Amino acid sequence: MTIAQAGPPRQAFRLSQLLYDTRYRSLTIQVIALFLLAALIAYLIRNLVVNLHDLGKDFDFGFLNRRAGYDIAQTLIPYTNNDTHLRAAMVGIVNTLLVAGLGIVTATIVGILAGVLRLSKNWLVGRLMTVYVETFRNVPLLLWIILVYAVLSESTPAPAAFRGDEPEASKLFGLVAFTNRGTYFPSLVWGEGAGTLAIMLLLSILAALLWQGYARRRQAATGQPLPSLWVMVAILVLPVTVAFVLLGAPVSVEVPTVRPTGIARFQGGINVLNSLVALWVALTLYTGAFIAEIVRAGILAVSKGQTEAAFALGLRPGRTTRLVILPQALRVIVPPLISQYLNLIKNSSLAVAVGYPDVKATLGGVTMNQTGRELESILLLALFYLVVSLVISLVLNIYNRRISLKER
Repeated sequence: MTIAQAGPPRQAFRLSQLLYDTRYRSLTIQVIALFLLAALIAYLIRNLVVNLHDLGKDFDFGFLNRRAGYDIAQTLIPYTNNDTHLRAAMVGIVNTLLVAGLGIVTATIVGILAGVLRLSKNWLVGRLMTVYVETFRNVPLLLWIILVYAVLSESTPAPAAFRGDEPEASKLFGLVAFTNRGTYFPSLVWGEGAGTLAIMLLLSILAALLWQGYARRRQAATGQPLPSLWVMVAILVLPVTVAFVLLGAPVSVEVPTVRPTGIARFQGGINVLNSLVALWVALTLYTGAFIAEIVRAGILAVSKGQTEAAFALGLRPGRTTRLVILPQALRVIVPPLISQYLNLIKNSSLAVAVGYPDVKATLGGVTMNQTGRELESILLLALFYLVVSLVISLVLNIYNRRISLKER
């Protein structure tokens, strides 16, 4: 009969083990760090409450419902100076999203083109792209914004130059006027029956997309391509043109003109501020330079054997880049591309340098100065940029997971 021997007795827990025992040390350090952080936050909050009390202020967002009392140069949604500060903030948010959306699209296009062309075998093209990338990457964005704005303001005539029977300046094709106040484009005037025309346009677009999908499925099944491009153009143009004629031209064009008397101002049409153009162009070229380097690195990460295999199959360089190289390079490009998009959105806050009415200029500028609610305004600004950045990051991360390689 075998008698099991008892193990060594367990030692009692000692407080010194929290620091010297590796089983507890990391937990102890985390608890201490958390306690210190909580104490620091509590101290800052208490200090904030005391200082606000000494200044006779409280923490309240009721100022958003007060009358704004100021005009905004660019409003994509209805707004007057009798609206509330909340409405003014919404105008700024829409303006910010506009320039950010435009910048993301154009910076992506410029970055892809510059990244691909920088690898071109043509010596001149490759060197020009290198000069572009290195120049814009190494000069602060604020300087580019101010430079583009100065060029637009100083190289274009005043609206008064377009007045009279023999004006000093002329419009482009008699429709578009470039001035130091902005660029004026014709606008569409919707009359009776315009809704029906819009519905016909939407149906034509839907029909064209359906035909494109059918043509792709047919080509995949039989290997015979269908004339999808010209058919799509016909589907888009013919029904809309017939509806336009039958409805009696429900849509007309309003050309901007200068008022004949008084202060020289354009009336009619659409005015695109020079500040918007300057901010858009600068963000596009600046961010596009960084994206170009990301694209170049992604292309170089693809094995040269892929290019050689595509050439062996008879693909031309353009189709090889579009169909073989770039789809594989996307797995390398997308993760750092997310950071560039987020940087572009945050860099759009430099719009205040050229007077573009973004959310920083409305909520974080005029509204904050009028109401004296600095803390609330800054917190709302931070919340806006945080939410937008998180949404874009979430969407692109989902896309990145879809295109990533699935390993077993």
